[in-house]
Amino acid sequence: MRMPRNISGAELTKLLNKFGYTSIRQTGSHIRLTTQQNGEHSVTIPYHNPWRCTCS
Repeated sequence: MRMPRNISGAELTKLLNKFGYTSIRQTGSHIRLTTQQNGEHSVTIPYHNPWRCTCS
């Protein structure tokens, strides 16, 4: 699954919290979230402003 590029790390963390994920650690600019719903699942997301493509 591709990560959304138009949402900040803080916004994505809040959204994932609504789905049962909790943050377990942060290393540099990345945050690790995990859930126990339907078996254990973890995800690491970049915790910074949205990435914007300036491509033409």
